[in-house]
Amino acid sequence: MTEFLEDEFEEDTWAIRPNKSQLKRDIAVIHKMCEEIVALAPAQIERLGLPGDMVVAILEAAKMPLKSARKRQMKFITGKMRKLDIEPIELALAKIQAKSAHAARELHQLERWRERLLTDDKQALTEFLSQYPNADMQQLRQLIRNAKKELAAEKPPKSARQLFRYLRELLEASQNSFAE
Repeated sequence: MTEFLEDEFEEDTWAIRPNKSQLKRDIAVIHKMCEEIVALAPAQIERLGLPGDMVVAILEAAKMPLKSARKRQMKFITGKMRKLDIEPIELALAKIQAKSAHAARELHQLERWRERLLTDDKQALTEFLSQYPNADMQQLRQLIRNAKKELAAEKPPKSARQLFRYLRELLEASQNSFAE
């Protein structure tokens, strides 16, 4: 009777034991996430809510070149990360990456507007003013005119930069008015 119970107990523990291949896949996912975290800026790393020793280890790994020392450090970080609940960390990381992607799209949108305003004259200006009615038309025309003069004279693009800043301010102001 006891032999039968021991055999049954061993079978149950065998079923509970995690699959080695699955463990390796899980570790690979955590390692990839750690690589993404190391690539972040220090301020973004702080927002992930990691323990202090993890933040220090991650910041050290970010400074290391891609050699064996960094590989060892990444293994260390991955091992420590396996002991944590990674779900909130994954959510925070996804939020940071989404913000970065959104910021890049906005930057490209602003660059396209600046290029169109500097090349298409009135057509682009009319479209821009219809999309951003709170823009100061006189200031916008002045910046475009100065940027074109600098470009023709092969001077540094001071006005083109000012135009870009002004466009960014308008975009941020319009986004803030939508948020309210």
